[in-house]
Amino acid sequence: MAPHPPSLVSALFSFPNPVNETSARLVAGVVAVLAVVAIAFQQGWILPVLAYGFVARALTGPKLSPLALVATRVVTPRLHIAHRYSPGPAKRFAQSIGAVFTTTAALLWYLAGLHTAALALAGIIAVFASLESGFGLCVGCKFFYLGMRLGIVPPSVCENCAPYVT
Repeated sequence: MAPHPPSLVSALFSFPNPVNETSARLVAGVVAVLAVVAIAFQQGWILPVLAYGFVARALTGPKLSPLALVATRVVTPRLHIAHRYSPGPAKRFAQSIGAVFTTTAALLWYLAGLHTAALALAGIIAVFASLESGFGLCVGCKFFYLGMRLGIVPPSVCENCAPYVT
């Protein structure tokens, strides 16, 4: 019996594995700039935009994120450099952390009126995205690998992560 092709829903909610680091760093650079603009100019409307991007990337990879689509399909293919790749599950975890921070920031801004707290969370996103973009240091990925080392994340979640865990 032939294997069934993935359903449209499972294809939509899949995440790339491995992830092209060039694309990830490009996306992170734009996220960092947007977070800094939100903070510097007190622009709360940017927070739900950032939240949407993180949620879309966490759920579907680049498929529903305009920023990630431009990075993966337009910019990265035109860069004639050696691309590095990293395990998808760690990147998905990092996008999920970003989704929690930015969604919380948007809710704090719009529902609670706590602008300073919302911008503080945006500041954390700006720092983490800057580290990813500028140095290739994915803080969320490091927490994912720590979770694997501590046995919180089972090895079956990411068999390709072993070299990053030790």
